Amino acid sequence: MRRSSTSSTYRTRSVPALALLAAAVLLAGLTGCSKAGTAGSSSAGKDGSAAVDVGLVYSRSGPLAAYGKQYIEGFNAGLDYATHGTGKAAGHPIRLTEQDDAGDPAKAVAAAKTLIGKGTKIIAGTTDSGVALQLAPLAAQNHVLYIAGPAATDALTGMNAYTFRSGRQSYQDILTAGSLLGGSRGKKVVVLTQNSAFGQANVAAVKEVLGTGRGAIVDSVLAPPSAGDLTPFAQQVKSKKPDLVFVAWAGASAPALWTALDQQGVVASTKVVTGLAGVASYPLFGAAGSKVSFLAHYFPGAAGNPVEKAMLDGITKAGGTPDLFSPDGFTAAQMIVHAVESGGATDPTAMAKALAGWSFQGPKGDEQIRTVDHALLQPMFTATLTGAGAAAKPELISRLPKDAVTPPSKQMAG
Repeated sequence: MRRSSTSSTYRTRSVPALALLAAAVLLAGLTGCSKAGTAGSSSAGKDGSAAVDVGLVYSRSGPLAAYGKQYIEGFNAGLDYATHGTGKAAGHPIRLTEQDDAGDPAKAVAAAKTLIGKGTKIIAGTTDSGVALQLAPLAAQNHVLYIAGPAATDALTGMNAYTFRSGRQSYQDILTAGSLLGGSRGKKVVVLTQNSAFGQANVAAVKEVLGTGRGAIVDSVLAPPSAGDLTPFAQQVKSKKPDLVFVAWAGASAPALWTALDQQGVVASTKVVTGLAGVASYPLFGAAGSKVSFLAHYFPGAAGNPVEKAMLDGITKAGGTPDLFSPDGFTAAQMIVHAVESGGATDPTAMAKALAGWSFQGPKGDEQIRTVDHALLQPMFTATLTGAGAAAKPELISRLPKDAVTPPSKQMAG
């Protein structure tokens, strides 16, 4: 057992660290020693206050391991910030136990059940949406506070009174893309994606948000996931003469797609929008990168506020690299500390009530947890890429305040 290098928090690790996975995924030293207690034990801090056990269930391995790494680095920096370097909330040491779900819902549920069985009252960290949809009902059944991380599924909002999120949701992504159109009503939007569950979900979401919700005319071009030559699909998009092309693409064929869109003149003839993923994805856009508009959940330097600076400094000081999902971890730590300080250390129901309606300054800016359904209202960003290859980096176009990208409220289901 060891103590975290970024705070005085106790930590246990379930698996060794694995290599960072670089992938284009669109809309996924202290001195001294102290022995950590097991999760759920009643070990106390020096002031006699019992430790609060927090289980972090996230992707340390698997297809979203890169995002899990970003999350945990942000969390460590956030905990140090929110506790002023003490690792304590209201005098209670925050004791962390990490569990790797590898993006597998069954592994996540098993890990969560073990943690809950040992008395853990707070679970956080979920990287994958499929995992989040399994853990949320479990949290409600066991009256445990649950704070999902990068998992962006809209279905998580309003799922139950014990479930929250520390990241954005897909609806906010699409509203951000729509902001690049100006007025959406009567405008033609073409969704270019793969003919898969992932692609069809993106088409449905754009139709709901920009079509039904904002009056745009939404069409789509679907390519087989196995397609090697993507030129015909770029030509189809251009022939539709859209006002905006929304690209939702995953997998190794992304560079070929952007080359085809550039060669066929699509990026030069209309506005093309896609999600800005992590730093590792920037070179994949090639020459098209400087001609594409990006909706951005976050990129380092986007917010330009003191809390973001504290996050960037904390991650860098610990030897990490700030990236796309760093704020999700940082914000989760802020939420946990507030829940304990305002709701108490032992009652998840009181913790949840303390979080509902809470407004705070996060690394992205002015944020609020909506009382009615626990949506996390937050700023979003748009950007472009400058430079190419390894020199590619995002440049801010606009900061959208939380009220400009607010998803519709939902009735709390449970």
